[in-house]
Amino acid sequence: MARLHHYRDGDGYQVDAILEDNAGRVVAIEVKAAETIRTDDFRGLRVLQRRLGDHFHAGFVAYCGDRQLPFGDGMSGVPISALWTTPPV
Repeated sequence: MARLHHYRDGDGYQVDAILEDNAGRVVAIEVKAAETIRTDDFRGLRVLQRRLGDHFHAGFVAYCGDRQLPFGDGMSGVPISALWTTPPV
């Protein structure tokens, strides 16, 4: 079972959604209403990654574009539309 959290620190860095499994592994998701993404859009995810260390599994920026884009070190940009195009299991 995964638990859902939100992250905001004292410096104003935040992440929209954090999913943590029973083993303590974290997948973090930032949502942007833009058709392009930049390295800066991953700031909060990278802060969280440094804070969590090995517990951080992956970070995603969901955006309004149409391509999955690698941003290195476990980070990717993913189209929001993928949520509706992936067939149910």
